[in-house]
Amino acid sequence: MITEVPGISVLPACGFKEWSLVCDALGAGAQSLILRKGGIHEGRGGFWWKHDRFFLFPTHFHEQRASFTWGADGGESPAPAEGAGHRLTLFAEVVEKTQLTEWERVEALRPWHYWTDEAIRERFDYSEQAGISVALLRVWRLEEPWEFPDEAKFGGCRSWLDLPEVPEAGLVPVLDDAAHGERMEALRAAMGL
Repeated sequence: MITEVPGISVLPACGFKEWSLVCDALGAGAQSLILRKGGIHEGRGGFWWKHDRFFLFPTHFHEQRASFTWGADGGESPAPAEGAGHRLTLFAEVVEKTQLTEWERVEALRPWHYWTDEAIRERFDYSEQAGISVALLRVWRLEEPWEFPDEAKFGGCRSWLDLPEVPEAGLVPVLDDAAHGERMEALRAAMGL
């Protein structure tokens, strides 16, 4: 079923960089959340979800195979060749976002993601103020992949990207409404929201 994202008729030209393994799990419907500490380009204020709707921009930059167990069977996306273009297939909307500062709340999310405990603890303890940003997502697959050439502005350790002009795109929800609703309810309960 092709759908449109409720509330918007034109998709924003905004990309969110995330490990390709995480994007694969989101696109398969195996995961509906992102845990983030941020990149060095986030500045002194640290990371926050500055956009609520964005294209998922898969990257192998800083990706750590041992820190994310999705695709352990070797089925993950291969790294693109140097200078290759980009191929986006997923669009996401933030349903809920918060900063978790109690480790017990982070641990309660364990059944809902594929990061190892060590990777999440490292992110949680990254700065003097312990905590981690979490976003619960609704994810759609583009009916046709969106491909465009690489540019220097897409590189580096940054979370948010300005993308080229967005083509018209049909979208298919990764999870149907019922499955998505059940998952959001369970995740909110785990985080005490």
